[in-house]
Amino acid sequence: MNIPNYTLLYVDDPVASAAFYERVLGLAPVDVSPTFVPFVLPNGTKLGLWSQHTVAPRPAAGAGPGMTELGFALADHAALDALHADWAAAGVTIIEPPTTHDFGRAFTALDPDGHRLRAFVLAPDPR
Repeated sequence: MNIPNYTLLYVDDPVASAAFYERVLGLAPVDVSPTFVPFVLPNGTKLGLWSQHTVAPRPAAGAGPGMTELGFALADHAALDALHADWAAAGVTIIEPPTTHDFGRAFTALDPDGHRLRAFVLAPDPR
């Protein structure tokens, strides 16, 4: 079975974006180059920051920031509120404060390239 385990974000400046993700993930990248910076997360999933100026083949027109979200599932509302406070204090752009939705409670932030970061706690299953 083929299971995706690598997320790639096309960014303007991989080194600058790496500094942002190092701050919000609390994790150093495994390598840094001007065109690509990879992170290996504790669960084995990988996040790559690839220069939008060098990626090949080029993405389709209209594809870009704001069309992708990285989700951060959290255990409870206290963890959500604490992460929101940490990111806000670190200067991360918050575009939606902690808000209750039909799926649960969440807040949404942006990385330097406008990719969305959504931290959330799912509502209990009503079944």
